[in-house]
Amino acid sequence: MALPSVKALALLLLLFSLHKSTRSSPLYASSRWIVDENGSRVKLACVSWASHVDIMVAEGLDKKPVDDITANIRAMGFNCVRLTWSLFMFTDSSLGAVTIRKSLRKLNLSDAEVGVATNNPDLLDLPVIEVYKRVVSSLGASGAMAILDNHISRPGWCCSNTDGNGFFGDKDFDPDTWIKGLISVASMFNGTDHVVGMSLRNELRGPKQNQNDWYTFMQKGAEAVHRTNPKVLVILSGLSFDTNLAFLSQKPVNLTLKEKLVFEMHWYAFSDGRAWANGNPNQICGSVTSSIMSRGGFLITPNKTYTAPLFFSEFGIDQRGTNVNDNRYINCFLAFAAENDLDWAYWALQGSYYIRSGTPALDETYGILNGDWSQPRNSSFLARLNFIQQPFQGPGLSQRSPYQLIYHPSTGLCLQRRSLLGLDITLGLCTEAESWNYTPQGNIVLKGTIFCVEAVGLGKAARLGMFCMGDNTQWSMMSDSKLHLSAKLEDGTTVCLDGSSTPSVVTNKCNCLSGDSSCDPASQWFKIITTTRSLSLVSGI
Repeated sequence: MALPSVKALALLLLLFSLHKSTRSSPLYASSRWIVDENGSRVKLACVSWASHVDIMVAEGLDKKPVDDITANIRAMGFNCVRLTWSLFMFTDSSLGAVTIRKSLRKLNLSDAEVGVATNNPDLLDLPVIEVYKRVVSSLGASGAMAILDNHISRPGWCCSNTDGNGFFGDKDFDPDTWIKGLISVASMFNGTDHVVGMSLRNELRGPKQNQNDWYTFMQKGAEAVHRTNPKVLVILSGLSFDTNLAFLSQKPVNLTLKEKLVFEMHWYAFSDGRAWANGNPNQICGSVTSSIMSRGGFLITPNKTYTAPLFFSEFGIDQRGTNVNDNRYINCFLAFAAENDLDWAYWALQGSYYIRSGTPALDETYGILNGDWSQPRNSSFLARLNFIQQPFQGPGLSQRSPYQLIYHPSTGLCLQRRSLLGLDITLGLCTEAESWNYTPQGNIVLKGTIFCVEAVGLGKAARLGMFCMGDNTQWSMMSDSKLHLSAKLEDGTTVCLDGSSTPSVVTNKCNCLSGDSSCDPASQWFKIITTTRSLSLVSGI
């Protein structure tokens, strides 16, 4: 089966995004969901765009016109941008008033100055605050929502435990100055409909961090933003580089803005050191996802005093494909994000920086865009993100009765019939996938038919059959990761679905279940996703 090109997929995404506007301001928190004023789910599928580093403007203005960048964001399927900002840019008038030209010349970045003059000549001599406004305006014109993220105090690269920006009371993190900056930004964009949220602070950290001060100052900051701009979502980060919100299970926040309250977490492979590369991926995936749930994932549990939307505002990988730690982690993350239908922001958009940590024109290997901002750095990875860019369920999405999709994270594809009249099973675009019913008995039944997925033999293609009582048609999620779909052949051999021969799906011996750190189980990882959304619009475009 020939798969569509990434260019065709991008066009499909753009057409779908234009069909349904994403500018649904104001947004609200309703139980674990983010919804619009009609109470319908709005899923945040964002990309982070750095505007907090030394030059104090959005990266890439030396590479492409700003309107081209924002249009490209939408064409890649993202419906919002997490746009970062540094505190002192809005609290120190001498910084906010500096122009791009002067900012670049101060650091001897002549090539970047020529680039901005070529691509954005009307911005070159504007103060950096005015440039920030222009970028936000361009996002709105493109149809993207914006979440404004206070990333750091002093402009520069973030983050370390000892950079003076980590926690309240650090050298560059005075709480009063911080609240002043929050109020300034909230006021500046009050009435800007596509600015739908403000993230109060990125990655709280360092030796001074403690829960008492977190409650004191984060609640003060949240109330200050809400008083100033009641329409925006107010997004609160946790401790330890935004990996820990566990304390909320015992002591929820006490705020007047429950319908605007969202929490955020970050999750990278390096959040767990080299565990993914040095350990068995099944065991690591199982233990890390369990830890994520206990450190903040519990917030999406319905009907609890602490229930709230949870925004995974940073995740990302080295898109060169050479980092084993990242490659193993991302399959687990995508399965987790799909299963829990998360709101998220990928780090990062930028393919390069004007300057980062003293290095001019530094290449960003985690960037969605390549170094010259001309195209995606890794088009196959962007295609994999497609599946989690759209919502699966939630208020207003009961377009049909619940059904299941069988998702293969390492390819971003889903289980389907090879042809309408055929019985062979294959992997294809999830927008064209079959509707399945995963029964209590473990059958994977083609919805509306009597056919179920059966294992025929070791190394043989999985197919549809009509006799769904045998062990070879009863599939269970096994291994610590709960990502292996296994059944037993007639001779008692346990086999797992395997997508290593994509687009064909075969049944092979279940591999990499435990112990072996050199083994990668990605081809055998599948996740059963329950959804109520209709795919007919997308597949029919």
